[in-house]
Formats: sequence, structure tokens, C-alpha cells
Amino acid sequence: MKSQVYWIPANGKEEANSLSRKAETLYLKLGLHDKIEKESFVALKIHFGEKGNTGFIKAPWLEGLVHQLRKNTKRAFFTDTNTLYVGMRSNAIDYLTLAADHGYSLEKTGLPVFIADGLIGENDEEIKIGLGRVKAAKIGAGIVHADFLICLSHLTGHVQTGLGAAIKNLGMGCAARAGKLEQHSDVHPRVNSKHCTNCGICLEYCPADAIDQRDGSAFIIDDRCIGCGECLVVCKVGAIKMRWDENSARLQEKMAEYAFAVQSKFPGKIGYLNFLIKMTKDCDCMSKDQPDIVADIGIAASSDPVALDKASADLVVKTAGKDVLRAGYDLDWSLQLKHGQQIGLGSLDYDLIELK
Repeated sequence: MKSQVYWIPANGKEEANSLSRKAETLYLKLGLHDKIEKESFVALKIHFGEKGNTGFIKAPWLEGLVHQLRKNTKRAFFTDTNTLYVGMRSNAIDYLTLAADHGYSLEKTGLPVFIADGLIGENDEEIKIGLGRVKAAKIGAGIVHADFLICLSHLTGHVQTGLGAAIKNLGMGCAARAGKLEQHSDVHPRVNSKHCTNCGICLEYCPADAIDQRDGSAFIIDDRCIGCGECLVVCKVGAIKMRWDENSARLQEKMAEYAFAVQSKFPGKIGYLNFLIKMTKDCDCMSKDQPDIVADIGIAASSDPVALDKASADLVVKTAGKDVLRAGYDLDWSLQLKHGQQIGLGSLDYDLIELK
């Protein structure tokens, strides 16, 4: 049986209340709402965007959804976890400040923000799954202890996985710092000394102090490298590269298995919305405005993250007339979807149903 994926055409230039109504309609279509009770903890997993980023999901777009939730429970909350890389999302205090700056405060949304893995990412719970690459996933405790999960994802390209959408938001985004480290453990970049200008910017941004300057070039120390990929993004001359064919495949498989772990905690109590608006080459961890890689498409929703990401990516490719995700980074982003289907996270077969 094919999974159902619902979508509504939308554009980021619409009035916020128009986008809010569309997101609300899709949320209600998922059938979770009537299950939520007065005492239910409902986690709304979202990426609040790094400082300076402009592509993240805007809080006013979620007003209708939040209004519906608050009819049933006063215990809903927005949530995310701390990052590996250096920035305003690497500890809960700075992150809460950033979230408020981006419109996500109790006063503006009616919901509190809770960083699920604690002050510095140390508060996690293990979920045993015994899969091929991940035996026990380390997930932010605040997510594990919720009763319902609504995964709100902004679709983008990604430097390490090619595609960032529901699976990435669930698998990487819900992982505590130890879980992120596990997923990145095989991903070690290399410096091309012929192209390196020895400017030192990668040393400044490396969160693990894993880069040195040797013989007029940056040098990555494997024993310290945590594989976060921050150096790839900040290098202005493209001197740092990955062995993408091997590293991305393993990372995507681990990410899908982490997503499986999170979903396993919420049988019949999880739903996904993808926002296909202001889609960019890189994810919302980038602290800058980025150009769009395709015209705005809309908002899509499903109870199946694999089907949702597949339908979303298909819409992107169809709208652009080419695979703009792969044009950004030459990675087979479909590996996370295929592995997700193999392990039972979801299905690649879907029916796309447009709602009015």
C-alpha cells in the first residue's frame, strides 16, 4: 500500500496568515490532533536557523497549527538539540536567545522553547535498535520523554547528505551531541595543500581543535576530527574535500537509522511537515542569506518520512527541470531514502494528494 503525502501549493511571499492556514490544514489532515490529550507533551521539532540565516521556517507560519494544539494541551513546545559546530546553537543559553531573536519566544508564539539535550548537549537517552550501523541511538532526552512529535522541516540541500528534510531533521536533529558524533565518525575531510592559501579560517571555526598549520597549509588531525564538516563550508577556495562516495553513504545510513530510533518511540503519534519554500544549496546552519535554488513549491505532509522526503525531492526536481540538489553537491541524496525503506522507516512508494 502506498503512503499518502498531502501538499498545498504555497509561496514565501504570501501573507503569513495564508501560509499559517495551509500548515494548519495539513497538520489536521494527518489525524494526530484528536489523539492529543490535556496532559500530553507535544514536541515540535524544528531548526530555528543559525544567526544571520534567513531560510528557516518563520514562526507566524505556524500560528494556526499552534492554535489547534493549544486547544488540546498546554504542554506543547518547540524543540531542537545542540550542534557540534561553533555558533549560537552549541549551548542552550545562546540557542534560546537566538530562537527568540528569530521569533520563537513564549510571548510571540504561545509555546515555550526547550533544548532537548540540555545545557551543552550532555542530556541524552539511548534507544536500542540493533540495526546495521547503529545499535543504540543517543537522542535528546526532552524528545524521548514527549508523548507526541511533530517534525517541521525546511527542505534544503546539504554539504554532507545532499538533501536535508524530514529524515535529517529527525535523525540528526534529534540526536544529542554524542549521537551527532557517532553519525559523523566516518566523515573525515582532507586538505589539498596545492589549493590551500593557509588563511586560517578553518582553524578558527573547527570545534574540535583538529586543524593545524603545517608546511604552509592547513592540516587535519584525524584523531581529533569529529567529522562535522564545518571546515568544508567555511573554506573560501574549496581546498577541503570529502571522500563523498564512502563518507556520505555511511552518514546517510546512520542518519536514517537514528530517524528510525526516534520514530520508534512514537507509534501512531508522529507527523511530518516539509516546507518547500526558500530552498537553498546549504542548510539553515549557514549564518547568511542564501540564494534560492528553485522556485517556491509549497508545504507537504505525511505520517511517513521516507515517502514525504521522496515526494518533496521529486517536486523539487520537477519544478527545477533538473536535479538541483545534486547540482549543488554531487552526492546521491537518495541513499538515505533507500536505506530508510530497507530498515522499515517508511516507503518510497507514495500517492501525492493536493489539498485545496
